[in-house]
Amino acid sequence: MERIKTRQGIKRRKVTFSLENADANEVFLIGDFNKWNPKTHPMKSKENGTWVRNVIIPPGKYEYKFLVDGQWKEDPQNNQLYPNCFGTYNNIINVTAKK
Repeated sequence: MERIKTRQGIKRRKVTFSLENADANEVFLIGDFNKWNPKTHPMKSKENGTWVRNVIIPPGKYEYKFLVDGQWKEDPQNNQLYPNCFGTYNNIINVTAKK
């Protein structure tokens, strides 16, 4: 994570999300940091089948998931889970302030 300072003085962090899925046609990063809007953070496919997206968000605790070809997927690289209202789980990420 990289520290970014906004004009208001709030320190935000650059966070990189990635998902390995060579068979996917489209992947979206969706979470409470973007109000669960799939259009906000479409991910880009690399040649090796990894999908990547950088986001700049303030410190805090966030829930997120991936939407892969219309199907919700948890992040296999993150074992921090929280149950959601649909009977499945969301991943959790804690973005810390850099001192």
